[in-house]
Order: sequence, then C-alpha cells, then structure tokens
Amino acid sequence: MVAGESEQTGRRERRGKGRLRQVLTTFPCGDILLEGVWHFPQLTEPSPAVIICHPHPLYGGSMSSSTVLAICQALARHSITAFRFNFRGVGKSGGEYGGGIDEQEDVKAALDLVTSTSGIDQERIGLAGYSFGAGVGVPVAVRDKRVSLLAMVSPALSDSGWQQLKECSKPKFMISGNYDFIIPPQQFEQYARDIPEPREFEVISGADHFWQGYEDEVAGKVARFFASGFSLTEPG
Repeated sequence: MVAGESEQTGRRERRGKGRLRQVLTTFPCGDILLEGVWHFPQLTEPSPAVIICHPHPLYGGSMSSSTVLAICQALARHSITAFRFNFRGVGKSGGEYGGGIDEQEDVKAALDLVTSTSGIDQERIGLAGYSFGAGVGVPVAVRDKRVSLLAMVSPALSDSGWQQLKECSKPKFMISGNYDFIIPPQQFEQYARDIPEPREFEVISGADHFWQGYEDEVAGKVARFFASGFSLTEPG
C-alpha cells in the first residue's frame, strides 16, 4: 500500500507545502474495521514510523486525546511518520471493548498496516503507549521483532507488563508526572529503575495522569527519544 492511501477508498492525499499532512484511513483487524490517522512529516521518503496507542476507552480515551495528538504532531516535526488509531469499539472503529486482551490484536493489525505501507522505513518502527495504551502495547512491542523502540507515557501496566519490560532488550523510554494518581511517582521510579538498560525514564514536576497543560512538553520528550533512537537530527 502507498503511504496515505486508504485501503477502502483507494484515495491518496497529496502533501501540501509548508504544512504537515494528515490522512484518515481504515484498516482490518480480523472481521472488523478500525479507523486511524496518519501524520506525515515533510521529508523525502522513506521515513521511520511510530504507532501511538490511546488511553482507556471506558474512561473517554481515544485517538483524539490531546496528549496523543501532541505526540503525533511532535513526531512529524521530527521527520517521523506517526500513526494513531481507535481501539475496537471507539469512535468509528468496529467491535466492542475487549478488556485489554482483544486490543492487543488491534495493535498487531496497526503494525501490519504500517509495515506494509510504502514510504515507511521498515527497519525503524516504534510504538508509544499512553496509560491503557501502554498496558496494551507493551506485550505486543516486546515480542514483535518489527518494533525497535518503545515509549510509555503514564504507563498503566500490570505486574506482568513490568516483568515483560525487564526481559526486553529494546530501547525504552518511560515518563510520568509527579501528580499521577494511577502510578505514584515513587512507585513509578522504583519500577523504572528495575528495568534493565537500554532504558530512560523521567518524572515531570506538576503533571498528572492527564497531562493537561503539559502536552507539548511530554510530546517533545517522546519525539526526541524516537528521533535519537532512529538517528535523526533535531528539527531546525
């Protein structure tokens, strides 16, 4: 598939000069269709790509989260293609909530789409998960050889999820706020320190689980992690 081409419509949007390009698409996951949005950078192809997984759908989480959007925009400014999507049962995505288990299949389907799209550097694929999105994305990312870098924002991980990270040799970045009520900062730092390198972690003073007012800061840090891992230069 060509970057920016919808599997169902066969339409392709052209990149406008002086602005980043977004393209809405749908893609299959088993018997259902999921919706997603590409954020394309202004650069010559092929580009690295990062898949972004959104927060908990039962608590209003979707790919339209302000933090998810900020991360996508920051990635594109760093010459990285970003792909966000709605888990099953969210927005126009088919199916229904799968308890965090079926959603792992959604992540795999997004990976299938991204890695089958021309104009994407298949050797430089990353995954970023925010809260529930990290809990769902980690089990896939640590096992799937197509994913080379992993970032977690306010990671809502189970004990097994943290254990999987301990066994993961891929570069990892974890970030949380010191007012996060899902995972308190002391607990977050303890878990993060137990993760073997290569890994980075950071606690942002003043931020809570929702990152209101801190979206650009966390997005910039996530984007710089991927840019460094993909050996890209800082945008001018």
